[in-house]
Amino acid sequence: MGGQSLRGKLLIAAPVLQDYFRRSVVLVVEHGAEGALGVILNRPSDVRVADAVPALAELGFGDEQLFIGGPVQPTAVIALGEFGDPEEASSIVVGTLGVLDPERPPTSLARIRVYAGYAGWAPGQLERELEQEAWIVEAASPEDPFLDGDLWRVVLRRKGGPYALLATMPSDPALN
Repeated sequence: MGGQSLRGKLLIAAPVLQDYFRRSVVLVVEHGAEGALGVILNRPSDVRVADAVPALAELGFGDEQLFIGGPVQPTAVIALGEFGDPEEASSIVVGTLGVLDPERPPTSLARIRVYAGYAGWAPGQLERELEQEAWIVEAASPEDPFLDGDLWRVVLRRKGGPYALLATMPSDPALN
């Protein structure tokens, strides 16, 4: 990737990844010389936002499902929202999708996804994993965090070509 930032891109777990990230889709929120940070978009929990982050319930999103963003700092919360006014976001990731600033409650938030924990990479680590073909990179859409269904399959189909065929792979290879 030659020093190019992957911020706003999706990392789709390649079939070789059979660890924690198996069949995950990660949205890269930050990426630079210090490393990278992202959230797994397709790992819902059984917890409601109101039970985990009462402050976000006050914004009217308490009944939303909490998602598991990754293995790093599971008590840390990252909230992604669709902003009517991008100036209200802590940072914009892609399109109107940005990171919620906990110090400034937004007034233009259309919808939100809240993640407990995140995925993190040390400097150069993500680049090495990409060289090992552990991840398939795809452009993110502001809609991706809010899509229902098997996001891993959806984004592989969207990427097209041989990736669309990969999307047909059963989640349990023994069923193949």
